[in-house]
Amino acid sequence: MTETSQEKKKGLIDQILDRVGVTEAPFFKTPDYMYNISYWLGAMVSAAFIYTVITGLFLLLYYMPANPYPQTQAIINTVPYGSVILFSHLYGAYIMIILAYIHMFRNFYKGAYKKPRELQWVTGVLLLALTMGASFFGYSLVSDVLGVNAINIGESLLVGTGFPGASTIANWLFGPGGDAATASNPLVKSQLFDRLLGWHIIMVFLIGLLFGVHFLMSERYGMTPSAKEKPKVPAYYTKEEWSKFNEWWPRNVVYMLSIVLMTWGIILFIPDLLANINGLPIVINPYPAPEPGTAAALSTQPYPPWFFLFLYKFVDFELPNGQAMSPAQALSILVVILMVLILMPFFENSEYMFLRNRKFWTWIMTVAWVSLIELSVWGYLAPGVPAPTSQQVEILGIPAVIIGLVILATGRQKSSKSAPSLNAPETVPKIGPTSILGTAIASLLFAGSFGVWLMHPVMINMIMMIPFGALAVYMVYRMASGMRVKVAKPAGTMTWEEVKFRKTIALFALPAILVVTAIQTAIMWKLPSVGPQATYAGMDLGILLFLWGVAIQLYHYIVYVR
Repeated sequence: MTETSQEKKKGLIDQILDRVGVTEAPFFKTPDYMYNISYWLGAMVSAAFIYTVITGLFLLLYYMPANPYPQTQAIINTVPYGSVILFSHLYGAYIMIILAYIHMFRNFYKGAYKKPRELQWVTGVLLLALTMGASFFGYSLVSDVLGVNAINIGESLLVGTGFPGASTIANWLFGPGGDAATASNPLVKSQLFDRLLGWHIIMVFLIGLLFGVHFLMSERYGMTPSAKEKPKVPAYYTKEEWSKFNEWWPRNVVYMLSIVLMTWGIILFIPDLLANINGLPIVINPYPAPEPGTAAALSTQPYPPWFFLFLYKFVDFELPNGQAMSPAQALSILVVILMVLILMPFFENSEYMFLRNRKFWTWIMTVAWVSLIELSVWGYLAPGVPAPTSQQVEILGIPAVIIGLVILATGRQKSSKSAPSLNAPETVPKIGPTSILGTAIASLLFAGSFGVWLMHPVMINMIMMIPFGALAVYMVYRMASGMRVKVAKPAGTMTWEEVKFRKTIALFALPAILVVTAIQTAIMWKLPSVGPQATYAGMDLGILLFLWGVAIQLYHYIVYVR
């Protein structure tokens, strides 16, 4: 057969990819057991980043640094779907930060920072820091009382350190400072918010640049294998093993597309839902806080962005001698902690991937995320209240001791479970016990939404009920099919009959999802497109994207799981 006739048999997309040479690129091939959401958290972070960049570009078309707060209100109230874009842009950054934290700590527990992935860990930590920095400047662009307060706190902490050049750096970052937000001269306002917008864009650009490096390094050695597959360092598949796995095109692309759509659906749905709930805490409310200098602003508790609440409380700490911690001491401690986190792969050099072989660092990292949550809650409940050493020990020290005792008492014996095969056609990961919890939560959500719809039979309540019902049906199916295991076989696998049963269910579920999404699409075009009411359409679109992601997941299961 000639080359021309072979090309004619290829689809248009395959021909384009052949011309570009993408199919020959050394992208990581994936074993069957890695088609699990925990291995694709990085893809979810990337999806959130791409979404915030796209929506940020739309917001740039309307944002006016010389008149930031009124223009933000105009975006919400007069721009078609402006409230949807603004709120989802804000929560896209929030969700990206949360996912980045989960991704980082999950990679620690899985040993994904060990040789040969040390630099991948370093770039990942730097990406998290840049993401928080970009979110800080973006959060302040609204010019509400919380954003201006965050500027004043950041500037005062930096200048208060007394370090050489601190004032110069503060001027680079904040220009005329937070007081310019209440100036009557729009040129003075513009000097501040032009500066903030510039830093926001610069940091987003740096995130994209560093992400490219991070991605290339992740493709160099692929996803970190299960510790049962590769228990010793360096943990990666050899070329011979790698050649037997699934090609990245098209299976990885299909799977990633489903993750991207579901992530975007969540980013759209959550803030638009919250926008229609009264009495939300101000730190998670998608609407801007009052404008500084107004009567409403005087009665507003000043909070930093929620992702800096831990820092807000940390600077309230008192030293053992009863004196307040100085900004220089607080900043120095934070820099040391960041450097330890960045260099941790070079300190922790155990030979094995199992947690029992690295108990000290497991304790350190577990205490880190537990303390992060504790400090954030503490900062929200008691903002600006000095924290004596005795209180620090009580709130942070006692949990740290308990965590240490639990870690010392566990992991003394090796697991006797058999390891999953690398890419056996009949091997499929079995649903774990978390499906029980997921089924319970999904069922409660559906029951609650159904009750709300019965009491208030309006369009928005019906829209909210549909995804919860679909999720409940999906989770019940997963748990029920997992309970059908009756044949003795290696742990963590299913028989081919069970796989075929699941595929049959998926075949019925696909057209059902398509019908539901068609109805929702028709509903969405009838919903308001301007003002806060446009958030109903945003919720509908979020549900649509999520369901499309689920549909592609089902397609992936039907076509590729063997």
